[in-house]
Amino acid sequence: MSSPKKITIVVPFLNEKENLPVLLERVAGVFAERTEDWELLLVDDGSTDGSAEWAVAQAQANRHVRVVRLSRNFGHQLAITAGLDRSDGDAVVVMDADLQDPPETIGPLIDKWREGYEVIYAVRRSRAGETWSKKFLAAGFYRVFRRLAKVNIPMDAGDFRLVDRCVVDALREMRELHRFMRGLTCWVGFRQASVAYDRAARFAGETKYPVWKSARLAFDAITS
Repeated sequence: MSSPKKITIVVPFLNEKENLPVLLERVAGVFAERTEDWELLLVDDGSTDGSAEWAVAQAQANRHVRVVRLSRNFGHQLAITAGLDRSDGDAVVVMDADLQDPPETIGPLIDKWREGYEVIYAVRRSRAGETWSKKFLAAGFYRVFRRLAKVNIPMDAGDFRLVDRCVVDALREMRELHRFMRGLTCWVGFRQASVAYDRAARFAGETKYPVWKSARLAFDAITS
């Protein structure tokens, strides 16, 4: 009998002490009803609120939890890259720690992967808790990016997605410093599909992507 498929969930985080315990509980709940093995790979991007220490303690007590601690704050995109570099699952899910990406969407992403797709985007049907200005800027960015970069990035898709092992291996070969992971994932090709979901409001804490950081990411995405 072949061993069950393994899913690695890569979660970069920065000062998310209130959210991480709830995230772990909800991810565990998803896989309690599934046959896949799983691992929550938490990437600490320079936290100072005790969340990194909590993650390390969980990794020591729970075989499903592993931690990567970066030496300082390198930023969200490089933290995702570090997680992909250290993932060993047959498929990898990338999601945020603030619970705006509902862990319950992981199941539909895996189901679509099992249909034979290698990149599955979680596409936002609705966006709770976001200001009109951020929604307006996001919509404008996707349209400008698709026109200038000639990359068919899906509208309303963020970093929340599942990628097959072959896609992870391809992304590991791309070592740009200024990275836009959702663009690189589209660019590498492979069979791609989407799953719709409703994005929740942040569970606790403050956003790590205010408007100025979102604008910086948009600039890096277009120029890189």
